[in-house]
Amino acid sequence: MIPSSLTVHPAPVPQSGEEDEQILPLPGCPRLLAGIRRHARVTLADWALPQEVADDTLLVVSELISNAVLHALPPAFLRLVRRRTETGGTLGIEVTDGGPVARQPTDHSTAPDEHGRGLTIVRALSTDHGTRGGPDGSATWWAELSTP
Repeated sequence: MIPSSLTVHPAPVPQSGEEDEQILPLPGCPRLLAGIRRHARVTLADWALPQEVADDTLLVVSELISNAVLHALPPAFLRLVRRRTETGGTLGIEVTDGGPVARQPTDHSTAPDEHGRGLTIVRALSTDHGTRGGPDGSATWWAELSTP
C-alpha cells in the first residue's frame, strides 16, 4: 500500500522545449504488467535515452504501476513524458488510478521484506516525486528523472 506520508504537490509543468508523450492503459491483473514494462522499455529506447536513465525509469515505472494495480481502483494508466530543453531534459512518469480501494486485512503469509520498498526506490531514483488527487477521487502518482 502506498503510504500517505508522500509529499503531495503537482507535477512540474515544462517551461519550454520539445515534449514527447506515451500513454498506456494498465491492465487490472498484476501478471499482465510485464507487457506494459516491455512497451515502456521500447518507448525509452525509441527516445534514445542513456541506458542508466532507462533502467532507473523502468524501475520507477514498475513500482508505480504495481501499486496502482494492486492497491487502487481501475481504470489506471501510465503516462511517460520526455521534455527536452537547451540545458538537458526531464523524464516524467505518471500513473493515474481510480483512487484507493478499501483497506483489506493484512496478509501475514507474505514476508514483510517482500513489500513496502516501492516509494523508497522512487524517492532514491527520482529528482522529484509526489501525488495529486483528482476531483473524481482519482490519484496520480508521479516522479521526474533528469536526462542529459
